[in-house]
Amino acid sequence: MRPLRDFRCLCFLFSLGCGVGPENAAEAPSTPGAHPPSASSVATVVARPGDPLPPDLGTRSGGSDWPGFLGPSGNSVSPEKGLLAPWPKAGPPLVWQRRLGEGYGMPAISRGRLFVFDRVGDRARLTCCKSETGELLWTFAYPTAYQDLYGYSGGPRCSPVVDGERVYIYGVEGLLHCLRAEDGKLIWKVDTVADFHVRQNFFGVGSTPVIEGDLLIAQVGGSPPDDPAPNARFGPKGADSGIVAFDKYTGKVRYQVTDELASYASPVLATIDGQRWCFVLARGGLVGLRPATGKIEFRYPWRARILESVNASNPVVVGKRVFISETYGPGSALLEVQPGACKEIWTDKDKGIRDKSMRCHWNTPIYVDGYLYGCSGRHAEEAELRCLEWGSGTIRWRKRGLTRTSLLLVDRHFICLGEDGVLRLLKVDPNRYQEVSRVELRADGGRGEPLLNEPCWAAPILSHGLLYVRGADSLVCLELIPQTKP
Repeated sequence: MRPLRDFRCLCFLFSLGCGVGPENAAEAPSTPGAHPPSASSVATVVARPGDPLPPDLGTRSGGSDWPGFLGPSGNSVSPEKGLLAPWPKAGPPLVWQRRLGEGYGMPAISRGRLFVFDRVGDRARLTCCKSETGELLWTFAYPTAYQDLYGYSGGPRCSPVVDGERVYIYGVEGLLHCLRAEDGKLIWKVDTVADFHVRQNFFGVGSTPVIEGDLLIAQVGGSPPDDPAPNARFGPKGADSGIVAFDKYTGKVRYQVTDELASYASPVLATIDGQRWCFVLARGGLVGLRPATGKIEFRYPWRARILESVNASNPVVVGKRVFISETYGPGSALLEVQPGACKEIWTDKDKGIRDKSMRCHWNTPIYVDGYLYGCSGRHAEEAELRCLEWGSGTIRWRKRGLTRTSLLLVDRHFICLGEDGVLRLLKVDPNRYQEVSRVELRADGGRGEPLLNEPCWAAPILSHGLLYVRGADSLVCLELIPQTKP
């Protein structure tokens, strides 16, 4: 059995340090005079409903914030319009760039602030900077001793989550913090490993939480205190904390449900027939529950038979139907859900590996007008970008040779980032692969060194016309949608 050495980046996103150019090292200092909180700090501020929002530092007209994993609607779809197409030979104009510490998560952006979560040495760090310029505003750091079981990065996998005046970070070692967005002061923290007896997951914690009303809903996946398994490779048992809802203001547990262990897919929220749902593709399969109460409506087993396997692609919800996918075994399935049950519309589970409709690794596919677009394949050499018919799973087209890719949908185009650092602009077309532009981003207007080093595993994000892409050790900000002059 081949171990998970080829697993690529799951759905834990980006970690970065902010600044205004390549000369800034990853160890950016705290802003002089700023509050320097740490993991051992007691709460210095209290969060309450109705607290005022921090001032908006943004100056660009139009567009939207990107407050958490996969954007404002949680599906890697941007509502912005007017992108530059085709691109100049050197790609969209470079705005700023920054060296990063360790990690895999993308930033979150709110009210002109960009929040990035990375690791430098033995400290995990959240950096807040101006999203339009990279100018440093403040940093927050705490000690971490996480070591990956397979030798991958020791930095965070999850993206920050911004909710009004608060920002949340969920570290790879299991520490959950709530900070004030304006200055980084600590509001509350929870050690999920200590409180829920979590045994280290294959790649640590990597499922970004979501906000629902007054709740922060997270995958925790704790075990019984006396479980002898030291980590995921020894098959620990679950203990009624697969999904935990915390009070977003205080960090107190509001409910905890399921014996599932944690995966690398994030919870997905949806409204179906006027009722709120939360879908979690946990380690063992899909859980459908009511986010306000934690009431479980159904479970649908979906995992490869081998122990060293993970679920890492978010569910895709359209109407009453939910698409799930993984790459190690059964492939994909489309389900129709209702209170208390789900039924299969189509499934890959009885197909041979070459006949499966989609085998998503860490990327989350995107639905457009009855079709699903996404990267299929466990390894770079076999990966294909595919288009499927949503209702049947029939493959409309496939494109090899792109390596494993991640997508962002904006203005009827896909921004497609390959793990090799190649950035492509594709036209949405269910009939054929249409490449509009292709660029390997380089310094000095395309004449210098590459701006993105492998691996490039995090999906691109867009906020107020600015596109952010990351490689192994850098964040690059590009102007994708030009500003219109008044």
